[in-house]
Amino acid sequence: MTRTARDPGGAAVRLTALTKRYGSAPAAVDGIDLEIAAGEFMTLLGPSGSGKTTTLSMIAGFTRATSGSIEVDGYDVAGLPPYKRDLGVVFQHYALFPHMTAAQNIAFPLRQRKVGKAEIAARVAEALELVQLGAMGDRLPRQLSGGQQQRVALARAVVFNPRVLLMDEPLGALDKKLREQLQGEIARMHRELGITFVFVTHDQEEALALSDRIAVFNEGRIDQVGSARDLYERPATLFVARFLGESNVLTGKVTDPATIEGPGFRVALPRGASSAGSGTASVVIRPERLTVLPLSTPVPAGHNTLEGTVSGLTYLGAYSTVTVELDCGLRFTVREPAGASGEVTPGTPVRVAWPVEQGVLVSS
Repeated sequence: MTRTARDPGGAAVRLTALTKRYGSAPAAVDGIDLEIAAGEFMTLLGPSGSGKTTTLSMIAGFTRATSGSIEVDGYDVAGLPPYKRDLGVVFQHYALFPHMTAAQNIAFPLRQRKVGKAEIAARVAEALELVQLGAMGDRLPRQLSGGQQQRVALARAVVFNPRVLLMDEPLGALDKKLREQLQGEIARMHRELGITFVFVTHDQEEALALSDRIAVFNEGRIDQVGSARDLYERPATLFVARFLGESNVLTGKVTDPATIEGPGFRVALPRGASSAGSGTASVVIRPERLTVLPLSTPVPAGHNTLEGTVSGLTYLGAYSTVTVELDCGLRFTVREPAGASGEVTPGTPVRVAWPVEQGVLVSS
C-alpha cells in the first residue's frame, strides 16, 4: 500500500528503562533501553523466556509495564490502551474471525474506525493485492492454507496505515519452505510500505534474513544491538556468539596482551583484543573460518592451530561439515567447501587452523 502525505511513513519507537515484574519472581523484562528508528526493521531475538514477547506486548499495550516509558514518535503511550496506540499487530496464530471472509477480516479495523464504505472497499482491495491474494477476498479462513491465512492477518494489520507494525513469531506455525517464502513477502512489504517493523522471533536465520538491526535478549535484558553482520562477526558476549550462529569456543585466561591459555591450548589473540581486559575470557571462531590441514601440511603464516582427530564428516552439497576431537579435549566443527579437506576420514589425525584475526575475544 502506498503512503501519502497524510501517512508519512514509519514512527520512531523508544523504550527507556522498560521493566515488567510478576510478583517476587525475577523481572521478565529488566530495565531495557532500545531506540528503533522510523522505518527500521528491528527484530527482537532470543530464546523462550528471554523477555522479547513481553516487550512486544508492552509496546502493543496488551501487557502493562511495571515501570519505564514507551515512546512512539516522541509521545509516551505507556498509559494508553491498545486501541488508542494505533499500532498494527500480527500474531503467530492468525486470530482471524472464522465466520468472516478474508475481505471482511481485513475490513474489520476500518469499520471500527468508522471509515466510509467506498474507502473500505478500496483499501481492502489494495491490501489484498499487497499480500498477493487479490482473487481470494471472498474465501473463509477455513478455505485458505496456513500461509494464506497469515497473509490475510498481515493485510488486516496494515490496512489502516499504522506507522508501526508489531509481529509476534508470525511465521512460527508454518513449515520451513512456506516460512522462507513468507519471509520474502514480509521483506517486500517493509520496502513498499516504509513503516517501522518490530518483529519477534527465536529463529536466528529468520532474524539474519530480515532485519536492519537485531536486539538479542537474554534473561530479561538486551545483550547487544546491531546489524546481522555486526552481531555475527563481532559478538559482544559469549551468549550472543552461541545464540546467533554456530561457534567454536576456547575459554581460558588471557596470559599476556597477545595470548589466551587454557587446558591443553595456547593461542594468539587478534590485534586489539587485549582491550577486552585480562582474566578469564573466551575466543570465538566461526566454523567457516576454520580449515582442516593434514599434519604434514605447513601451517600458514598468521594462523593459530590445534591438533586433533577427525570424528565425523557430513556432506551437505555445496559444503561439508568436519567434526574434530581436539587433543585438548574440546570438539570443533569446521565448515568448508565440499572436497576442500581432501581425503580426510574419521580417525585421521589433523590440524585445525584459523587466521589469528578471525578469532573474537569475548567476556565469558
